Amino acid sequence: MKDLPIIIVTGLSGSGKSSAIAALADVGFYCVDNMPVDLLPKFLELPIESGSGMAGLAFVMDLREKGFLAKHDPVLSSLRQKGFSFEILFLEADEKVLVQRYSATRRQHPMAQGKGLVAAIQLERQMLQPLRDAAEHIINSTQLNVHELKARVIEIAQARRALAPMQVNILSFGFKYGIPPDADLVVDVRFLPNPFFVPDLKHLDGEAREIQDFIFGAPEAREFTTRYAELIDYLIPLYEREGKANLSIAVGCTGGRHRSVAIARTIYDRLAKGRRGVGLIHRDIQQPT
Repeated sequence: MKDLPIIIVTGLSGSGKSSAIAALADVGFYCVDNMPVDLLPKFLELPIESGSGMAGLAFVMDLREKGFLAKHDPVLSSLRQKGFSFEILFLEADEKVLVQRYSATRRQHPMAQGKGLVAAIQLERQMLQPLRDAAEHIINSTQLNVHELKARVIEIAQARRALAPMQVNILSFGFKYGIPPDADLVVDVRFLPNPFFVPDLKHLDGEAREIQDFIFGAPEAREFTTRYAELIDYLIPLYEREGKANLSIAVGCTGGRHRSVAIARTIYDRLAKGRRGVGLIHRDIQQPT
């Protein structure tokens, strides 16, 4: 595990640690919330199969664990001496915002036993100051929405290692069977010539060479595929910048057997040449003609 980047996520309660760990999970980190400090060295001794595809490891550790403050420094120092490389990401927010967040969620602050909420927040900030001073990265989430916070976290992770790419799924479907509910982008290719009305082609599907030759024999099919693929090439980096983990692109025709299948296949082949994590699904290809 010494070759994997390790990020310790800590900080004030209510400052966005759950969102931070979710962002790291989305980009391929193996994440553990509320990891006991004493178990961290044992966990890092576990073998990991080569080719696991993990981008790194991330652990949330904070004052929910009794004894965290007393144990974290010697444990982390010992790991560094053994050759483990990790960085501490400390999250915080202004007191007024933390009060608002706790009031909205009605959660119990971990330091609130016998104290008011403001006093608990102030005590936690004071107790965690040495850890904040030791952190390589500090994010104040006061002015950040959840998407902006995740983007900041991903930027930190990207500096350590190339992350798992966003998964892109190309899905062909038939409008007569309903639009896929999980589609992010939907395009209608029913304007293309339909092989369904050609007796010798009707029984084939869009993976057949005869169907593809028929569809792409039309100039508009070639023009559309080129332009739509260029749009996807433009959009993918923008979605990845926002921390999106999965992108579903649905291509629809009437029955989901001919035109949508051929167009989806062509888009898939183009994307799969230049990136990992591209999938192709023909949802309705087996539907009767």
